Amino acid sequence: MTTAGHDVHTEHTHAHGPGCGHASAEHEGHVDYIHDGHAHAPHQGHYDEHALPHAAHEDHAHAHGSDCGHEAVTHGDHMDYAHDGHRHAAHGDHYDEH
Repeated sequence: MTTAGHDVHTEHTHAHGPGCGHASAEHEGHVDYIHDGHAHAPHQGHYDEHALPHAAHEDHAHAHGSDCGHEAVTHGDHMDYAHDGHRHAAHGDHYDEH
């Protein structure tokens, strides 16, 4: 659905907010909540769809894995790890932001 020039995520039963369990990221003056392969933000009674960020995350202190303590999220054919307000996946010698 498109409303006033932006895509809207219509069927959403979960209210996002601090502590809701989903990764979040600051984005152009608001917070996007990331899950199920997409990002969206609350906006006037609905959620606006936003593109997932994809950039290299190069400064990382440890290797993620099954026992690293961060939330593992299946994303397509790989695993993302959520922490510190973002989600990323190993890719070669760096991590891609998702």
